[in-house]
Formats: sequence, structure tokens, C-alpha cells
Amino acid sequence: MRRDGGRLRDWGLLLFCNLTWASQFALVKLVQDRVGPVFTTCAPMLVATALLWPFVRVGQRTRGGSSPVGRRDVAEFGLVGVLGQVAAQLLVTWGTVLSLASNAALLQLALPAVTALMAFLILGERMTLMRWIGFLLALAGVVQCSGVDWRELDLSSRRFLLGNLLVLGGVAGSSFYNVYSKRLLRRFHPLEVLLYSYYAVDVVLLPLALTVEPDGPHRLLTAGAKAWTGLALLALLQYALSMVVFLTVLTRLDATQAALTNYLIPFFGVLLAWLLLGEVLTVPMLIGGALVLASTLLVTVYEDRRAGKAPAPTVAEEEA
Repeated sequence: MRRDGGRLRDWGLLLFCNLTWASQFALVKLVQDRVGPVFTTCAPMLVATALLWPFVRVGQRTRGGSSPVGRRDVAEFGLVGVLGQVAAQLLVTWGTVLSLASNAALLQLALPAVTALMAFLILGERMTLMRWIGFLLALAGVVQCSGVDWRELDLSSRRFLLGNLLVLGGVAGSSFYNVYSKRLLRRFHPLEVLLYSYYAVDVVLLPLALTVEPDGPHRLLTAGAKAWTGLALLALLQYALSMVVFLTVLTRLDATQAALTNYLIPFFGVLLAWLLLGEVLTVPMLIGGALVLASTLLVTVYEDRRAGKAPAPTVAEEEA
């Protein structure tokens, strides 16, 4: 009973993460026109790094010290930060500009599948029958509410080839971050994994932002209340709180299981657009959302109940 309760809690936490990530598109829209796409990513990332640092230090004191960081660890955090977070944030943004919105929406549906492939190659995770069923249900549901305009869709045109490849690169970057972070979570606390990978992101993004958008700091200072609110929410919710929650859950679930819940992002995006912007919410969209919710519950809770698996110990439990 306790195991089922823990899995339901993890499922609920993943719902929170994906609801938060679904709001990113609206928040970026508040900021990007005033500041620019690179600074829109860089500024909240810097703030999130500053917010995380004291919590990491307090946690390390509470646990009686920090996890030792060797040269190999520095290289791995650099790898996961640059090939993971930087690629995920920038390539999708630039790729969407160079391609069609429907192309980008469809290509981003590949995220859970790419994550499952990387989890197999890097972590040795397997695709069980229950996971295949969950993936198929989720895919059917997300197609109903993804917002893809099938009449506009054009993946074969050379004109959009670069943009499509950039979007796929961003999807691969996000998958790599999730999978490789689980490997790092075997040795480091979730807060440490997030902070140390953000150090690598900041080292790359800040010089890039100052080079590509040299007027970014001035535009940031004069951005206005809405843009500053968007930046604050991006830093606090997108890059700090939701990522801490996600990495903590990742210590207890397979990367493949956690990745399947990413199919909730299109549904939550549609739901938020209905609640906040008054856009139409149709019955097929609701049915699609219900299918995705059911599939994520199937893979994160019911699969473990059938398999009789105990949750993997967290870093804190191992230290205790």
C-alpha cells in the first residue's frame, strides 16, 4: 500500500512538472519580444543558479558534507549542461523560428521515444509490454490535443530542413539531460546535479547572449513589469522548482517512465490556453488528455504494482 501511495505521489509530482513546463510557452512570449531569445533563456537561468546555491549549501551541511567532485565529474556536468540544457533550450527556439510551428509541434512529440532509446543505450533500461501500451495510448491521446495543423505540416521541404533538424537536436538534448542526469543521481543529490549542470549552462550562455544580443542587458532593465514577471516565473518555476522536483522523482523512477509524462505538455498547453486566453477546448482534446493521463498512470503506478518492484533508494536514503 505504501509503495502504491509513493508511486501516486510521484505521478502527481510529474503532473505538476509538466503543467509548469506547459506554461513556459506563454511565459517566454511575455519576455522574448522585449529582451530577445538568448537572453530570455540566459537571464532566468542565471537567477535560478543563484537561487539554488544556498539550498545546495544548506543541504550539504545537513548531510555532513558535499559529494566529492572529481575531474571526471566536472567533465560530465559540463557534458550534461551543454549537450543537454543548452541544446534543449536554444535549438528548439531557433528551430521553431526557421521551420513551421506545426513541424516543431510534431517533432517534439518524439521526446519520450528518444528518451526511451537513450535510456536503453546509456542506462540499460528496457521497454516492457506495459510501457509499449502506455506509449501507444499516450501517442493516440496527444495527437488529439497537440495543436498540429496537418494541412500546414511540411517535413520534406528543404526550406525547413535546417529548422527541423534544430528542433530534433533540441529534443535529443532534452532527452540526453534527463537520461544522463539519472546516471549522475547515483552519486549526487538532485540539487547538486541541477546546480552543477547549471554552472556549465551559464558559462556557455552568458558569453553567447552578450555576443548575439549585446543590447540585452539594457533591454532587460527597461523590459517592463510583465517581462520581469515572466522572467521571475521562468527562473523560479521552470528552471528551479520543477527541475528539482523532476530530478527527485527521477531517483525513484526509470527515465523512460518519467519521459512518458512529457506527453502531458501539449494537453496542459491547450488547457491553459482555454483557461487564460479563452481558446476553444473541444471534446476530442478532452478525450486525448484523458488517454494521456491514463497512460502515464499505467506506466508510473500500475506497472510497478504488477512487477512488484520496490522503489529505488534515493541519495538521501543511501547516505542514511
